[in-house]
Amino acid sequence: MRSAWLRGCARGAAVGALLAASAVDLMVASEEGYDVWRPAVVLTVGLAAVLWPAARRPARLTPQLRTAVPALVSVLYTAAAVVLNRNAPFGPGELAVLLCLLFVAVRHCPPRWVLACAALDAGALLAIPARSYRLAWSGEGLAYVVVGLALVLLVAAFAAYLRSLDYRRTVAVDETRREERLAIAADLHDFVAHHVTGILVQTQVARMMAAGRPDTRPSPRPEELDPVLAGIERAATEALASMRRTVGVLRDTAEAERRPVGDLAAIAGLTEGFAGPGQQVVLHRDPALSDDLPHEVQAAAFRVVQEALTNVRRHAADAATVTVRLGRDGDRLDVTVVDDGRGGTQLPAEARGGGFGLVGLRERVTALGGELRTGPVPAGHGQGWEVRARFPAR
Repeated sequence: MRSAWLRGCARGAAVGALLAASAVDLMVASEEGYDVWRPAVVLTVGLAAVLWPAARRPARLTPQLRTAVPALVSVLYTAAAVVLNRNAPFGPGELAVLLCLLFVAVRHCPPRWVLACAALDAGALLAIPARSYRLAWSGEGLAYVVVGLALVLLVAAFAAYLRSLDYRRTVAVDETRREERLAIAADLHDFVAHHVTGILVQTQVARMMAAGRPDTRPSPRPEELDPVLAGIERAATEALASMRRTVGVLRDTAEAERRPVGDLAAIAGLTEGFAGPGQQVVLHRDPALSDDLPHEVQAAAFRVVQEALTNVRRHAADAATVTVRLGRDGDRLDVTVVDDGRGGTQLPAEARGGGFGLVGLRERVTALGGELRTGPVPAGHGQGWEVRARFPAR
């Protein structure tokens, strides 16, 4: 609030100083017996271009138009004085207006217009002494040119510096938005794909049960299909809830604060709702493992378990047992997911994924200073696949 008030005061003081300098120009022209209307036209056009409020400025009044037209009017005024061999007055007001327009040209004009508009404003300013001094390199004319050139270089350099800051700020904002889009894409993969894969697997189980094998057993009874259908309903509901939260992040609403991330406590619910017909999921959690670990570490551990379970559904649907272990090894959190599947799966090729989940998971783990290992279960410990991640606990 206070900074806005200070900015308003500074702007008001600058506007007042510009108007006062312009009034000095008109007073000088009047006292020396020149026509006042000529400098008045030049100043009016320049002041309108500089002081027109941005909120009320029409879209067609582009920065290049604002900076080029007043400079052309000034150049025409100077050229008329030289051609007609008549002295014409100039003062601080017109010089200040042209410097302001030079600042606008360098900072706000599109890249392809910057040099042209800046050169036009600078040329108009440096040509002003020609109205009174025909030889710019002698006497006071040379002094005006030197001082004007110094002012032009100073204003142009300051405007270019601010333009570079604007560019870096824009790049930073774009990078932040890109990272946010990547994070949202990770959310969509980690949560929605997990539930949708579960729906697909359980739907296949229901179809196989409904088809039956007439030569060996009758069609299943409703009570046999009900647990499978209930699992499909639960997975669909969770997928819709995850999608709704993700859309809330995109819309920047109150839902954004409920961004779909998990923690160690949520892993229990994840494993409880995973097992399909004929499967068993066992969760072993070290009693010494507390819930006061950093939130980023807990969320990454949740994603490791979620991605590992999703890959079991995709690539090892024949697994009978899936074991999830959460333990503390010194100052590190150890997360392990092991299945005894042989890689048998009946999912369509389009639903098996392209390995992007593990790539993103590895980036997430290493970003926290952790390690991720995926591969077959070590020899002598049975068969299946193992996913193991280790995180700094602090």
